[in-house]
Formats: sequence, C-alpha cells, structure tokens
Amino acid sequence: MILRGYLIVYSVVGLALLATCNAISKEPTVLIGVLVRNKAHTLPYFLSLLERQDYPKKRISLWIRSDNNVDNSIKILNKWISTRREMYHSLNVDLNASSTGFEDEKSIANWSPRRFAHVIDLREQALDYAREIWTDFIWMLDADCFLTNPSTIRNLVHKGHTVVAPLLRSDGMYSNFWAGMTAEHYYLRTELYEPILFREKIGCHDVPMIHSAVFIDLRRRYSDRLTYKAEKLTGYDGPVDDIITFAIGANKSDVPLFVCNDDVYGFVMVPLENDETIAEDMQRLTNTKVEILSFSDYLPLSDDLKEFVMYPEKDTLGLDDIYMINLLRRPERRKRMQRLFEELGIRAEIIDAVDGRTLNESSLKEWGVTPMSEYSDPYHKRPMTMGEIGCFLSHYVVWQKVLEHNYKSVMVLEDDVRFEPFFRQKVDYVLAELSDLGIEWDLVYMGRKRLVKSESLVEGSKFLVRARYSYWTLGYILSESGAKKLIGAMPLGKLIPVDEFLPILADTHPKKQWVAQFPTRDLIILSTNPLLIYPTHYTGEDGHISDTEDSKLVHDTSTLTDLENREEL
Repeated sequence: MILRGYLIVYSVVGLALLATCNAISKEPTVLIGVLVRNKAHTLPYFLSLLERQDYPKKRISLWIRSDNNVDNSIKILNKWISTRREMYHSLNVDLNASSTGFEDEKSIANWSPRRFAHVIDLREQALDYAREIWTDFIWMLDADCFLTNPSTIRNLVHKGHTVVAPLLRSDGMYSNFWAGMTAEHYYLRTELYEPILFREKIGCHDVPMIHSAVFIDLRRRYSDRLTYKAEKLTGYDGPVDDIITFAIGANKSDVPLFVCNDDVYGFVMVPLENDETIAEDMQRLTNTKVEILSFSDYLPLSDDLKEFVMYPEKDTLGLDDIYMINLLRRPERRKRMQRLFEELGIRAEIIDAVDGRTLNESSLKEWGVTPMSEYSDPYHKRPMTMGEIGCFLSHYVVWQKVLEHNYKSVMVLEDDVRFEPFFRQKVDYVLAELSDLGIEWDLVYMGRKRLVKSESLVEGSKFLVRARYSYWTLGYILSESGAKKLIGAMPLGKLIPVDEFLPILADTHPKKQWVAQFPTRDLIILSTNPLLIYPTHYTGEDGHISDTEDSKLVHDTSTLTDLENREEL
C-alpha cells in the first residue's frame, strides 16, 4: 500500500510536470531583434528589464547586432550574453567592436544616408532570419526601451494583430507612435495623439506609425509583405528611413499598425538631435529613470550589471540643506524618494513626519496645538483632520531646523512628488535668478495647485511669478526670513492646514475670517513658472493615498476623548 501511494504521488507530480512542459512548449516562439550602438548607459536597465519578462525564455530567441561603438556597449553585451546564453532558446549575435566605415560622422546622433542604409540592412536581415527559422513572432526592440511591465511579451502575443506595439511613455510628449502623418510621410500631431498617449482612450489604436518596439506576427499571410527596404515597395516616394519605410510599406500592403495602451507597458527615451553627445543622452536617461520612479520604485538592475552604472555625486543643489518629509509607515515612499535622490545626485535629510494616527488630546497639548475654531474645510465642510495637523507639525519641525542651524535657504519636499525633466538644471536657473535679480523673497513654490488665474511675472524674470492663493506643499524653497515669519506667526495656537496658512501669511487668502487671526501678513511667496514638481497621483486616480484626508477629524475635547476610548475598546 505504501509503495502504491508513492507511485500515485509520483504519477501526479509527473503529470503536473508534463502539463507544465506542454504548456510552455505550446507558447508561440518569439525572436527579439536588437540593434545597439553607443548605449552602454541604457543597456544595464534595458537588459535587466528584458530578462524579467515572464514569457518562457526557452520560447525566446535573440538576434543582436552592435557596431561602431565608442563606449562599453560591447563589453556589457558580452558579459550579459555569457551568463544568459543557456536561458534562451538560441542566440544569433554579431558584435563588431571596431568601427566599420562610419568615422566621418560628426556625432553619435548624426543620421547620414549611409547610416540609415546600414540600419535598414540590419533590420531586414533580422526580419529575413526570423522567417528562415520559422519563428511565430519577431519583436524589433530598441535598446533605449524600458519594459517595466513584465507581461509585455505575453500580452502582445495575444493581441491578434499582424503588427502591434506597446505604448511607451517618455519624460514628456514623445512616444513610440504617430497619430498622423503628412503627405511627405513625416510626423503630424493630431487630436488623437494625447488621448492615446495619456490613456484617456484605452485599447489598441490603428495609427500610421509605430517604432522602437514593433511586434510582428509572422504566422499571418500579410506579414510576408512587410519590409524595411524601399526598393521592395512599388512606387515608394518616402525618405531613406527605416521606420518610415516600414510604415509606408505596411500601409501600402493593407497591414494596419496598432499601438496598445490597455496597460502601462514601459518607457522610451527621447532621441538625440543632430550633434548631441553621449553625455546629453545620459541626461535623457536620468530623465527617463526619474519618470519611471515617479510612479514606482520598480527599476531593477541585475547584480552583474551594476558595475556599469554610475551615479552623480550628491549635493544640496546650492542650498544649505534639503529636507524630505516621510511617514515611518510609508517605507515604500521613502525607498522611492531615496532612489530618486540617487539618480538626481541629491543629498537630503529625511524628516520622520508627525503621524496623525498617533496624535491624541494629550499629545496635542504637548505640542501646544489648538485648532482654529472658525476653520471648516472649504470643500467638505468639516473640521481639520488629525492627518492635517500631523502634516502641519512636520513642516513646522523643518522651519524650526532652519532657524536652529541659521540656514539661509533650504528645500522642503514631501514624499509623493514627481520631478520634472532636468530638475537640477532648472533649480540652478531659479536660484541664479533669485540671486541676480536681488529681489526679496521668503518662499518659492516648486509645486502647487494654483487657485487663481491671474498672476504677475517677477520683473526681469523668466522663471518666477508672484504666487497668489495656492494649495499644496509638495516642494518649496524656504529662506531664513521666511522661516522666521512662519514661526513668528505662532500658528500652533490657532492651527489651520499648512496650505491654507501659507497664503494667509502672504495676504492672498480669500477667507477674511481666518485671515483676521494673523495680523502680520507679509510673507513673500513666489512660484517657479513652469512648476518643477508635481504630485505622483491626483485625487481619484488609482494609487492615490492621502494620509491627511484619510484620518479622524478633530472635534471638541469630550468627543475626541470619547473616540479614543471607543478605539481602545
């Protein structure tokens, strides 16, 4: 009986393993074609994300070509390939470490007709090879794409289109599709572009151009008509350009091109302009990584590729200190912000936020907090929340530190912010203007919700306006004089949410009953224009969490005590 039991168990296990193997073997085969030139800075991330695709690797083959590099692209590829070769079904690799006749190009971004012809030949070779080995799909994938969605391949396989691409975002308006094309076959912005880009219209959209991550179903008869070679197309009148030739050929062959935004798939870098350098491409990479980290801390880096990644030396951007306010019970936000600081080269001091959940009657007395009796939330008609009190106290702690250390200027950041591209450079511009113009200022918003339309530019400035009634304290630059005014107003004895308090002290607040509580209102508030910081999520969006809104209300003392007693019970 015991032996029979073992046989039954082994049979069940064997059947399960066989079923798994059969399931894997039934998955369509995919060839991924990758061209690499001077992408040593993107490759560690590109490859790390690629290998985290959840599609069975034994159903994936790789076709990789690289030449004319002046950086470590070949070294990185060789190291990665040497340790992953057995993971994939097959690898077809040709890495040419030396230049092959392109020495006359002015820069790595120069696209001469000869370079276009070379890339067209390589892409056509990949397409021909995929047909020769009878793979089901070929994915033409550029090395500056970052596939943050590990199910991208699996999703594309099941789309049911001959040619499809996952929508890839950038740090701005750039993406890997066109919603319109001119009569001369160049880019045309249409009213469909933004709704697709920002996922206001969800689905797979028929567009005239896709590039950078083109997924082709070679099992479909019409795929035989696809080509990158202009000479294979009847009456081709477009430019010598691989992605345009492919798109026109597909359109002429009645093969629609689809871009899918049914999920968030990843990001793509903004391409270089003529005469730009690797250093400028590296800055674009920083912008892309910062954009990825705006919404998640998912930016994996394989251990054996970490040696090829460099981070900038950290500093405080020319300020005395940078503070980042974070609740201890939000470690995921802390981790994300620390990753951002690493990418941006920011040295920041973390302030453990005062948690509204821990506040009670006795702790408020210790702080000397008395909420303003006249206050009622303008939108929800409610008293302050304990979360709002904790938020105010967290900022108050920073203001105290400015005075304790005799700092002249600091930056204050909350932990749910998204930095604009070229953040460091833009902060430099703003600080230079504040110094060069010699204007008085106490606080400069870098991120806010503007509540009035009309604001005046600071005279002589390109980047600063005089801020009127605004909400949010996402990020701001604070001067010593500003900290003195904020503390000197003695706000704890008539507490109001911090983003109401700031415009009150600047005398830009419309609620006169509240304003009257603070007779000295001379805080000089400016704002960057455009803003340098935005929230990662807005109210109502997936992933939005508000620790100020989602907390108990402040009532009179007896009600508060009664609530605490009930919670203890």
